[in-house]
Amino acid sequence: MPNSINFADSLAAHAMIKGNPVVVGLDPRADQLPAVFTRRFRASRPTWQEVAEAYRLFCREIIDVVAPLVPAVKPQAAFFEQCGPDGMMALADVIQYARHRGLIVILDGKRNDIGSTAEAYADAYLGAGSVWGADALTVSPYLGDDSLTPFVNVARQRNSGIFVLVKTSNPGGGQFQDIRSDGVRMYERVAAYVNSISLPGSGRFGYGEVGAVVGATYPEQLSELRAAMPNCWILVPGYGSQGGTALDVQGAFDERGLGAVVNSSRGIIFAHRQKGYQEKFGEARWQAAVEVATCDMIEDLRTHTHAGRLSAVVEPEA
Repeated sequence: MPNSINFADSLAAHAMIKGNPVVVGLDPRADQLPAVFTRRFRASRPTWQEVAEAYRLFCREIIDVVAPLVPAVKPQAAFFEQCGPDGMMALADVIQYARHRGLIVILDGKRNDIGSTAEAYADAYLGAGSVWGADALTVSPYLGDDSLTPFVNVARQRNSGIFVLVKTSNPGGGQFQDIRSDGVRMYERVAAYVNSISLPGSGRFGYGEVGAVVGATYPEQLSELRAAMPNCWILVPGYGSQGGTALDVQGAFDERGLGAVVNSSRGIIFAHRQKGYQEKFGEARWQAAVEVATCDMIEDLRTHTHAGRLSAVVEPEA
């Protein structure tokens, strides 16, 4: 799908065409890969080059399975960076392959810095014409508005997007995010600011190119933040392996079933190791396990959230 419309509208269109809000996280881990990939290793301690190539092939095969089913994937940069230069080349290939298969690519890099450094990050990662070619990037807000402005400007220029960390899914997130100042929690201040910078870029569905990351592991705050950020797409991690359920994420959606995309990583890409799928498929049919786990998540969200209201026949405007 051409990247010629507002990112938020493009994300909505993808979700409606696929009829679901699922994002598949591409978080490859060498010790959990199916044997078909690890048997390529020439020694008990594989080289980083071998691991990077296994990650590239594994993620491509995941993409082949999920591309007909879901609107987006979310590669986690850290696992590729861990493999050094070869890992970064593998990440570049995975991003381009996912885009080739028609998926929106949200790169989970949690980048940010000040001034010209933030500009360099934005220029490098955002948009089809950038070096990395991601449709969206996760960004930290800790350095303040002058660090976010370069990302917003580039995203707006290139019809791409950013997802700002607002309320993360990890247990320790509240250590700083829940601090109160004048009766207002830190994450509430961040949410208000994020919505204010997203509002000017709102498209036909009411959402702008600046979204928020809010974890499924805090369902009450998720509903609260949906109301506080009416112009922001919410990227929801924490479903599945981290304990989040469809009922936990239902507050992230608007009445149309829009406004949120829900990520699952290990629960899908390593489904062959999960209870229920392991017994049925085993390692030999790991791709079949990925497909069924993806379909199970889609059905779970359709049944228990407003995502069931998404249309599977709506075409995006050119």
